[in-house]
Amino acid sequence: MRAPIGDFGTATPAPDCLDELTAPVADAVRHWRGSVPADRIVYVDTDPRWADTAVFVEHYGRDLLERSANCVVVAGKRGGGTTLAACVVLSTTRVDVNGVVRRQLGARKASFAAMDTATGETGMEYGGITPVGLPDGWPVLLDAAVADLPYVLIGSGRRRGKLLVPGKALAELPGAVVLEGLGVA
Repeated sequence: MRAPIGDFGTATPAPDCLDELTAPVADAVRHWRGSVPADRIVYVDTDPRWADTAVFVEHYGRDLLERSANCVVVAGKRGGGTTLAACVVLSTTRVDVNGVVRRQLGARKASFAAMDTATGETGMEYGGITPVGLPDGWPVLLDAAVADLPYVLIGSGRRRGKLLVPGKALAELPGAVVLEGLGVA
């Protein structure tokens, strides 16, 4: 199959290559629900040496710059409690942690989660964290610009490989909240 975006050598419907995904991502694809069928989630093999955005788009297609999203784990703190959430924004923007995220989580303070926390809680590799397959109950804060894309390139749970997912499918993930202004320039 040909990838819907980018210049990738191979593209495979995610349900056909579950062994390429981390366990939580594979489980999410295996039990996929929503209006977008699971076979519209596409896995593409990528070389982790080209993970830097500038090098990545040079190798896999300049059109990907505006169609790629980053997923970061944030920790919102209020009183003695901490809420972990995933934030998904276009790769050309950064997450408004101290504004939109803090207010959405009802937190007194919000910050990026420590790498060990992010990888340990998600079961995913740092640099490959994706909103697909997050722990039950996690908020998934999704910038509206990501939700509006026909396809968006996101992590696959590993540093090697990416997922191409319709923005609409991301907006239907459990715990997803679409927010204007989550990603800022």
